[in-house]
Amino acid sequence: MTGGGPVDRLAVTGTPGTGKTTATDLLAAERGIEVVHLNDVIREEGLYAERDEERDSLVADLDSVAEHLGDWSGVVDSHLAHYLDADRVAVLRCRPDVLERRLIERGESEASARENRESEALDVILGEAVDRFGEDQVYEIDTTDRDPERVATELGRVLDGDREPSAGEVDFVEYL
Repeated sequence: MTGGGPVDRLAVTGTPGTGKTTATDLLAAERGIEVVHLNDVIREEGLYAERDEERDSLVADLDSVAEHLGDWSGVVDSHLAHYLDADRVAVLRCRPDVLERRLIERGESEASARENRESEALDVILGEAVDRFGEDQVYEIDTTDRDPERVATELGRVLDGDREPSAGEVDFVEYL
């Protein structure tokens, strides 16, 4: 049994640092499909309600984001992508200690890296995606020990319907 055939709209989500942008860029290059890096669109188009000074981040206006995207197709990546209407949701996961190291190496503050490590250990984004879409539309991909090309291949399998839904297969609770 497979995931049910190809789809038009794939939301790729996950905690910051799990590899969404790298993997979706590879998928786009391989398949010649459009990928929307939602965080860039939010920033460039002013689709935010306010700036969270404490976290040094923008608070997205999700209604404006949905309106801006309209009847989109292809792939959208962001830690917020699971808030959009989509056919399937791929949640990229990464072992919390590795995730924290990745974030610090790319210049995130220790507080931000720690907050994201804890969010990953608690399955926050996975839980939100399952609550919104149900287990039959959510696909977890552990990026901890996979190179970006393998992650892109798995995303392609989700897009094509050649992969079973897999919500709940990854467990990082021991990292709390």
